[in-house]
Amino acid sequence: MKHITRLFTVAVTLMLFSSAAYSQGRNTEEVEIMTSAQCPMCKESIEKMLTFERGVRHALLDMETKKVTVRYNSRRTDPDKLRKAINKLGYDADDMEGDPEAYAELPACCKKPEDPDHIAH
Repeated sequence: MKHITRLFTVAVTLMLFSSAAYSQGRNTEEVEIMTSAQCPMCKESIEKMLTFERGVRHALLDMETKKVTVRYNSRRTDPDKLRKAINKLGYDADDMEGDPEAYAELPACCKKPEDPDHIAH
């Protein structure tokens, strides 16, 4: 009887874990957003900010392509909200220009190369 109870408990536990894993991935989507990131500080700022956005599960910025890949819950957010969040930091996101006031506050290394205030690392 003890063995049957243990087997039943293990079976129920496994079903609950697999059900939770399945439901977690159902609403997950991924989007790539082109940014105006210039340096490792930009990468850190954008990734960190996105991880605090509602519904974001993962964010990774590739510095070679300047694209940030964001995995998110589509019930809680959407690509436009993610772009706007990046814009609020002062960075461009796809065809949306960064907030001018936030851009002015960025360190010189984070400014666009065509900006006279830009200083490369």
